[in-house]
Amino acid sequence: MTGSHPRHELDNQLTHPVRLSIVAALADVQHAEFALIRDSVEITESMLSKQVALLEETGYVRVEKGRVGRHARTWLSLTADGRAAYRRHLNALRAIAGRDLTHP
Repeated sequence: MTGSHPRHELDNQLTHPVRLSIVAALADVQHAEFALIRDSVEITESMLSKQVALLEETGYVRVEKGRVGRHARTWLSLTADGRAAYRRHLNALRAIAGRDLTHP
């Protein structure tokens, strides 16, 4: 059953706090290096890899690998679908937080 409560608009992929943090960190940039996201979200490389793989499967995050000089690098970016999902999720959270409970 789907009702009118704004929680129905929450994205299941983004209800996980680490995935939400990753997407939020990528929301205002074109792309970011893996290590920068790892450090800003304060998680291990292993945890970031696992969560990024899930977001990539969903089509929310794009992963690009390359080299800078002799060093391998991985860059992450939000896809258009990822940006749209993030906006919808935030709007649902705002609607839930601002819900007037005195007038059902």
